[in-house]
Amino acid sequence: MIGRRDLFVGAGCAAALGGAEFLRPRRTLRLLPEGEEMTGVIPGRFAAWSIGEGGDIVMPETPGSLASRLYSDRVARTYRRDAPQVDDVMLLAAYGAAQSDLLQLHRPEVCYPAVGFTIVDRRLVSLPLATGVTVPAVLLSAQAGSRTEDVAYWTRLGEAMPQTAGDQRWARLESAMAGYVGDGVLIRASMVRQGDTPGYDTLQQFLSQMVLGTAPRDRPALIGSMRATALQRA
Repeated sequence: MIGRRDLFVGAGCAAALGGAEFLRPRRTLRLLPEGEEMTGVIPGRFAAWSIGEGGDIVMPETPGSLASRLYSDRVARTYRRDAPQVDDVMLLAAYGAAQSDLLQLHRPEVCYPAVGFTIVDRRLVSLPLATGVTVPAVLLSAQAGSRTEDVAYWTRLGEAMPQTAGDQRWARLESAMAGYVGDGVLIRASMVRQGDTPGYDTLQQFLSQMVLGTAPRDRPALIGSMRATALQRA
């Protein structure tokens, strides 16, 4: 005979399976235009910035590695400004076609400590692009020995722009409840600090000018369609 407890357990399992099935994404949201790659989306020259000597940095892919599973497309470049007194800026744009519970963007707060850096400063900011148009971004400084790197970055998951790991988990849950899985991108600019003053102003200006220098049809891949539309109207 099936006892009351067994019935409760069975009902609980059925409810869990039903909930999992309800949250299973059935659609995809892709903001990177079909046939486009990040190398073509990110401009090689904008404002006073241009790619340094040597062009794109080659990032070897190891089949089955975490990076190869997380990101379907990555661009790494060093940019140099015409003004000689400004230090180079390193840009990483990492794109993933599907952001699920198993495959999700790795935030710099996790990546830097993993290679021996200590996060010594972290700030949540609204990075200005144009009047009334901002991007939720993060500024941080990471230190390893005598080397300090200043970083400015943002992440996009579908149409969401999460600033924290908690925001990122919530964005994935919302998309699952809406029945879709979105693509995602990590945009990170960094520079090695010279002296005591963080390079946050330079990094924010760099990223703002990069977005403004991106073709309007490609901007949703970087900042989402709503902000891209607002930027075009600004």
